[in-house]
Amino acid sequence: MTWETIATKDFRDAVQSRALWAIIAVFVIVSLLSTYAYVEVPEMLGEPGGATFAGLLFFTSGLVALFVPLTAIVVCYKSLAGERELGSIKLLLAQPTTRRDVFVGKVVGRAGVLAVGLGIGVVVGLGFGATLLGTLEAVAVVTFVLLTLVFAAAYAAIVVSLSATTGSTARATTLALGFFVLFELLWDIVPIGLLYVVSGFSFPTEIPDWVFTVTQASPSSAYFSSLVALLPDLADQVGAEPGLEAGVEVTTDSGPLYASPEIGLVVLVLWLLVPTAIGYYRFDRADL
Repeated sequence: MTWETIATKDFRDAVQSRALWAIIAVFVIVSLLSTYAYVEVPEMLGEPGGATFAGLLFFTSGLVALFVPLTAIVVCYKSLAGERELGSIKLLLAQPTTRRDVFVGKVVGRAGVLAVGLGIGVVVGLGFGATLLGTLEAVAVVTFVLLTLVFAAAYAAIVVSLSATTGSTARATTLALGFFVLFELLWDIVPIGLLYVVSGFSFPTEIPDWVFTVTQASPSSAYFSSLVALLPDLADQVGAEPGLEAGVEVTTDSGPLYASPEIGLVVLVLWLLVPTAIGYYRFDRADL
């Protein structure tokens, strides 16, 4: 059995989850309501020029940054831990199948599920917004969708890899939620805390560039910075600046990579590759 076969089967099994479709339905509803509010509220307040398609894209990125991690946890936490807990992994490996095929198939299959669910919500939301605004920037939309799918694939790789490290679904859930809390809810305070310690338990008058680099360790922060890097003109229109939570002046023209939005692209690729390598290493050596 090849990884393609496993990915296809895993995709079909995952899309039968009621929890998944409930989350997708909620995302579509929230996307429609928030898009309507974003477009119509400025006009209601007497500012008809306040809503732009550029603003809608970056506004939607905020919803995506919340939706992807939560959905990835729901879709992926049982991917390998559940198979090991039930013992079905032994039946799967009893066939002419390698652990590498199983691992890769799980990552690809669950990433495909996220891509479908995310694609539905994004297309519906942006399509509705474009209709209300009467404008559509096709190149920006394609760029946004492709980057968003990379973000979703990175999160699928992260959660599947966490699932690969244990044979307990309870522990896999704890690891996935712990990752979310640390990197998505608490990470904004980590760079400031590091700066405070490194500076001798006091804050310097100027924030060094490396603080911005640390902020990009969060997958959602890297996603937002990547969007700014790929769509700089639209980012300028809406004043989108990564790193503001750390009070960092970001270099957008010339300067070191680690102090520019382009570092987000590097971080996203690393989140896609590094957890996959570690997860496969642990799974390949696990006692099943």
